[in-house]
Amino acid sequence: MELPTPNDLRERRKSLELTQSKLADMAGVSQPLIARIEGGDVDPRLSTLRRIVEALDEAEGRIVRAEDVMNTNVRSVAPDDSVREARDLMLDAGFSQLPVIENGMPLGFISNSDIRHVQEGDVTQRPVSEVMSEGLTTVELDTTLDEVSSGLDHNSAILVVEGGETVGIITDADIAAHI
Repeated sequence: MELPTPNDLRERRKSLELTQSKLADMAGVSQPLIARIEGGDVDPRLSTLRRIVEALDEAEGRIVRAEDVMNTNVRSVAPDDSVREARDLMLDAGFSQLPVIENGMPLGFISNSDIRHVQEGDVTQRPVSEVMSEGLTTVELDTTLDEVSSGLDHNSAILVVEGGETVGIITDADIAAHI
């Protein structure tokens, strides 16, 4: 990773017609710190430099966030729904999994794999809560696409939440559609 020089930061800020104060507000730092960094008087911590560069990227419109790629039409089931209802919804919609949501709060996912792995009895009569997987990843609306992509490396879907309530879902297909 090549780090920008103080001059690089100043030139980039000026090309975007941002004042030091505006950039400082966007990056969550003070204006005097921006001035000192641009003047070469101080070496910022890497975390501070990252916030400044992300603020510049955002000003250029280069940062894509979860809210930009999420699907807001979240098809889901409740934990008390039967596995049969979940399976039928997955078949009808062409999904291999569904989020389990109660009162807007994400609880987990139920997938075809979860259903297949139940050995005893008629699984379709059981409530979703007995079969679902509880491990899930959630992100906020302002989570960057890089962070979302990293989460999708380990999960087949990520739920987007606002104030703890589900407002969207992101899968690899949503990322691919955006690209």
